[in-house]
Amino acid sequence: GFVVVPDFPTTSSGTMASPAVSPDSSSHEALSSVNSAPACSPTSDSENLSPDELELLAKLEEQNRLLEADSKSMRSMNGSRRNSGSSLVSSSSASSNLSHLEEDTWILWGRIVNEWDEWRKKKEKLLKELIRKGIPHHFRAIVWQLLCSATDMPVKNQYSELLKMSSPCEKLIRRDIARTYPEHEFFKGQDSLGQEVLFNVMKAYSLVDREVGYCQGSAFIVGLLLMQMPEEEAFCVFVRLMQEYRLRELFKPSMAELGLCIYQFEYMLQEQLPELNIHFRSQSFLTSMYASSWFLTLFLTTFPLPVATRIFDIFMYEGLEIVFRVGMALLQFNQAELVQLDMEGMSQYFQKVIPHQFDSCPDKLILRAFQVKYNPKKMKR
Repeated sequence: GFVVVPDFPTTSSGTMASPAVSPDSSSHEALSSVNSAPACSPTSDSENLSPDELELLAKLEEQNRLLEADSKSMRSMNGSRRNSGSSLVSSSSASSNLSHLEEDTWILWGRIVNEWDEWRKKKEKLLKELIRKGIPHHFRAIVWQLLCSATDMPVKNQYSELLKMSSPCEKLIRRDIARTYPEHEFFKGQDSLGQEVLFNVMKAYSLVDREVGYCQGSAFIVGLLLMQMPEEEAFCVFVRLMQEYRLRELFKPSMAELGLCIYQFEYMLQEQLPELNIHFRSQSFLTSMYASSWFLTLFLTTFPLPVATRIFDIFMYEGLEIVFRVGMALLQFNQAELVQLDMEGMSQYFQKVIPHQFDSCPDKLILRAFQVKYNPKKMKR
């Protein structure tokens, strides 16, 4: 079967444990172009689900249908909060009373974590739907670690030793750290705890991977991990992401992989939105001008954290494909406005308008992303 992360060397143990890659996972299904399971996918999932879980899966699929109908009925959803409460795991329900659904979600995720291997192997489809709906905040640290198999990595024991060493990248890292999530409490000020642990993790990584050393956008990814978990754990997850999710290729000094992603994205653009593509070209508005940061920071520098974190949840399970999907969904959603703007207008639009379109309902962005046609065959180098 096709594997999302092409030709990456296997980990030391010789297995590829990452979700983006795991050979036993139904990667075909992961790449299907529609949100619901493709007709050809084996129904293996359903025979492993309890009646409750089947009902939950049906509920999730129904929710998607409602959202879809809702999105169709309101092309311009800016400022509309009509449906913002409908998400299964709304991060902040009017929490005077934790709704049953939310309570159930907690119990359910507790079970998933406890029975991880079984869910991973036998309840793929439901797990994937749940992750697309957002991992509840308190479970993110552990679920992200489980998703990328970072729970017991030997490298964790080297971490404290690495911190005692010095790295040639230290000056660069210090300079960039001040620009990472400058608005976020945790990272405010030079002596904030956030900046200190961010420096530690980036430095440690630069020592274990001399070829990549330190690369600018990566601090945003590490910063997000540090908002969820202690530094040793964040370090392990980051090592995994670099090894198994194409990120290391993206961050290599040559940037060849970024070029490839941009090229692949451009191909989708000209196939799916030819009119917009022609407009971009007429204005010399290059794909790399707006999409580079999407790939390098996985939208963490595009959207506010609540939205970006939802995309990151999916990235942890499905790999870089979600970046292509969300990117195309954004262009589709905004095509009518963009074709009327010149180069300067478009730059402004990408910086000012696009980041806040889905603040009130990230679910709609995710839904649109999974309606995008994505053909993995054409994405093979």
